Formats: sequence, C-alpha cells, structure tokens
Amino acid sequence: MSSAIQVMKDAFMGTVDWTWKSIIMDSSVPWYQNYFYGLIVISVAVYLLELAFPWRKEQKAIRKDFWLDGFYMFFNFFIFSIAIAGVYALLELGFQSVGISMKSIALVDMSAWPMALQLLVFFIVIDFVQWATHVALHRFEFLWRFHQVHHSVEEMGFAAHLRYHWMENIFYKPLKTIGVMVLGGFEPEQAYIVHFVAISIGHLNHANIHITWGPLRYVFNNPVMHLWHHVYHLPEGRTHGINFGISLSLWDYLFGTASIPKDDAHIKLGYPGVEDMPKGFWGQLLYGFRRKA
Repeated sequence: MSSAIQVMKDAFMGTVDWTWKSIIMDSSVPWYQNYFYGLIVISVAVYLLELAFPWRKEQKAIRKDFWLDGFYMFFNFFIFSIAIAGVYALLELGFQSVGISMKSIALVDMSAWPMALQLLVFFIVIDFVQWATHVALHRFEFLWRFHQVHHSVEEMGFAAHLRYHWMENIFYKPLKTIGVMVLGGFEPEQAYIVHFVAISIGHLNHANIHITWGPLRYVFNNPVMHLWHHVYHLPEGRTHGINFGISLSLWDYLFGTASIPKDDAHIKLGYPGVEDMPKGFWGQLLYGFRRKA
C-alpha cells in the first residue's frame, strides 16, 4: 500500500513540477515541448484569424461563453492532468504487477523506422482511436450525458475545442494508451509535433473561420464540416450524429458518417434539451452524474 501511495505522490508532484517549470520557462523544459505557452500561442494565432476573417461576421469578438471555454482549456489541459496523474501511474503499476507493460501487446516495432514515418503512423493511429471513442460518446447514453457539455456550445469559437467534461479524459486516455502500446509501446521522440498539430487542427475546426481545404477536405477535418457535427437538428436518419473526425475527416468518409448538407455559417448549434445544461462550470461538471429524468 505504501509503495502505491508513493507512486501516486511521485506522479502528482512530477506533473506539478513539469507544469510549473513550463510556466516559468525553466531551461529543463525545452521550448518546443512547452505545452503551456504552446497552447497560448496557438490560441492567440487562431483567435487573430477569427477576428481578421470571421465567417459569422455578426458574431461578437467576445462571443457567448468565451471566458468559460477559455477556463475549460486550461482546466482540461493542465489542472485535470495534474489531478489525475497519480491515478494513471497507479494503473500502470497494477498492469506491471500482472505482467502487462507498454511493450507487451505491441503489434509493430516502430523504433527502427524513419522518424517522419513514425510520426505519420502515430498521428493516424491515435486519430483513429480518438474518432472511434468520439463515436462511442454519441452512441451510448451514459457517455453522451458527459459529452453534452461539449455540445452545449451555442456560438462556435476556437476555445470550444477544449470545452469538455473531465470524464472524457477518462474515456480517451486509456484507449490512446492502448494505441501507443500497439505501436511498439512508446511515443516517437518528436511526438510533440503531432500533439501541437492536433491542437492547431482542433482549434481551427471550432474557429469562426470559413475553411474547407478544397480536395483535402476528404482527408482533413475543417470548420465547415465540424460545424455540422454541432448542429442542433441532425439530418434525417442520423440519430447519433455526423462528422466525428478529430483531425482527420478520412474516417467519416470511409465509414459513412460524413455529412455536409450545405455550406451554412448560421445553422443552429446544440442539441434538443440543451436548455437544461447548467450555464456555469461547476454545474456542468456535475451534470453528467445526475439521474436522467
């Protein structure tokens, strides 16, 4: 028991230490791995694009729930990561005690591959895992009740990207870890490139910008496609949703979940019943745990 507590404590303090050193820009945290300021730089850049090239020109610069979404960004990316670090470390210790390690279920060994190929395969596999998890969040009622926090956004902007219930981290993280285990049990040395690319694409997908990527729209997700993911009235026959892609739209086109009825910046966003969603952060965090009426 004491060793388990020590593992949790070490993981917690290690995450706190790394986050604090990132904030004060300590030399022990390479600038290209500083997710704290990386998130800020990407957010400011996409926000400036929103202001310079707004798709919904009547939407205010400080849109509805702008500050709430901004808080969600830092809560989900840093505060919750610190809080849950010990739990993940304990789970890893438990798996190791029964002979399961990061490399024990590896299907491929990427370590000898060229770095560019490692990053590409890592990006594609992790994105597919996230796409499948996202589909599950819409298909199963228990999961959907937590995912409703993300879909309660009624005016779209870049910060809506990271507005989601903390329980989604619980669902996504283990499955992404399995994806890493399958790929040899490690992240490529320059995996931070993939993570920053994914953040950038996610911010753009939620931004008030009109981008379709032209022919590349069949590969990469985009703001027009993702706006329809958040539509209040789903197209007929699409009970569980459409356009589940995270970074790539490829999976939606392959599995028949893609739909863009028209290029319209002013479709109503949300879902039937969104008016019951609490407006504040703490109310939204408790919402998914309430018994359904």
